Amino acid sequence: MKSKKSNNQEDTMTETASQTAENTETAAAAKDKMSDETAAATDNMSEPSLEEQIAAWHDKYLRLQAEFDNFRKRTLREKMELVERGGEEVLKAVLSVMDDMQRAVEASHKSDDIEALREGESLVVKKFADMLARFDVHEIECLDTEFDADRQEAVARFAAGEDKSGRVIDVVQRGYMRGDKVLRYAKVVVGE
Repeated sequence: MKSKKSNNQEDTMTETASQTAENTETAAAAKDKMSDETAAATDNMSEPSLEEQIAAWHDKYLRLQAEFDNFRKRTLREKMELVERGGEEVLKAVLSVMDDMQRAVEASHKSDDIEALREGESLVVKKFADMLARFDVHEIECLDTEFDADRQEAVARFAAGEDKSGRVIDVVQRGYMRGDKVLRYAKVVVGE
C-alpha cells in the first residue's frame, strides 16, 4: 500500500509540476502577447496617422503665417512712427528760426537802422544754416567749378570764353545735399 501511496503522490507531484510548467508557459505567452500589444499600441501612438500629420502641419503653417503678418504690421507701424518723429524734430527746429524771422520783421517796421536790420537778417540766416547742418544738410558748392550733372541742373548756357567753358559761372538756385543724397539740384548757368 505504501508503494501505491508513494506512486499516487509521485503522480500527483508530476501532474502538479506539469501543470505549473504549463501555467508558467501560458503566463509567459500571455506576457509576451501583452508586451507585443503594448508595443503595437506605443508604435501607433508614436506614429500619428497621415491625417493627423497633415492637420499638425496645417496648424503650424497658419500660426507661422499669422506671426509673419503681425511682424509685417508691427514693422510698418514702427517705420511710420519713426518718420513722424523725425519730421517733428525738423519742424521744431524750423519753428525756432520762424520765431527769429518774425522778430526781425517786427524790428524792421520799428527801426530805421539799416545796419542793425542787416545784422539781424544775417543772424537768422546763420541760425537757419546751423539748424540744417545739425540735420546733416549742406549746400552744394558749385560756383566756378566744373559742371556736374549728378548734382547740378543747367538752366542756361552763356558764352564766357575758353577758360570758363564747361564751368559754372552763375548759380540761379542753390542746391542742397543730406549726406551723399541730393535733396535739391543746384540750378546753374554753364559757360560755353
